[in-house]
Amino acid sequence: MAGPTTAERGARQQESSGPPRTRRFGPPRLRTIIILVVALVLVAGGTVWLLYGSNWTRVERVSVSGTRVLTPGQVREAADVPVGDPLISVDTGVIEARLRRELPRIDEVVVERSWPHGIGVKVTERTPVLLVHKGRKFVEVDEEGVRFATVSQAPKGVPELELAPAASDSATASLRRFGEDRLVREAVRVAGRLPAAVARDTRVVKVRSYDDISLELSRDRTVAWGSGEEGARKARALTALMKATPDASHFDVSVPTAPASSGS
Repeated sequence: MAGPTTAERGARQQESSGPPRTRRFGPPRLRTIIILVVALVLVAGGTVWLLYGSNWTRVERVSVSGTRVLTPGQVREAADVPVGDPLISVDTGVIEARLRRELPRIDEVVVERSWPHGIGVKVTERTPVLLVHKGRKFVEVDEEGVRFATVSQAPKGVPELELAPAASDSATASLRRFGEDRLVREAVRVAGRLPAAVARDTRVVKVRSYDDISLELSRDRTVAWGSGEEGARKARALTALMKATPDASHFDVSVPTAPASSGS
């Protein structure tokens, strides 16, 4: 069989040595792009409608957890969650701020969306460490010195704070220098350092001045604590002193390196 002629070989060489062919997008590629764009628009529009326009993701219930003294109803009322609004539009930060403002007993609060219909409110209440007499009622004071609630009945196991400045120039100067709020914080500081067994027996934390704080315990026992400084060392000294002299009625740990006890 005869091979290609010279003319045919020349034509093939011209074809192979010419510029590369350009691939053109035909109508099918354009239709695909249009379909994808339309699909994205529909998905975005459907998502917006689902979150803001439909009844499937609206607030229907508010659940509350973590309450001890407060009731879930009180928390729901103060939270004022817009029931019926789209869940996505609820501003949880605004609700948290409102709860702290309306219910000072709340120390920490977290508000979260619970899809598709709920709002969850988790609160942590303040714990009183001291009580301040106010007429026939009591003001609860927490470990940070915050006076957060007034109650008609004293909670069990919480000592009473007694501000009783001594009739002396030094005590007057101490009150003028530090102010009542600072003295209250010092009393809270002392209460927070008490050994558990002593805290349970403490009836009154008495503050005469910044460096003259004492405790009144059950069974007519007293403790001279001094200032709120070196609280941990004083707590250890008091624990050891009470074990060594269990029948004593007065304990002095104002100087923790030289504790003393007396009475029986």
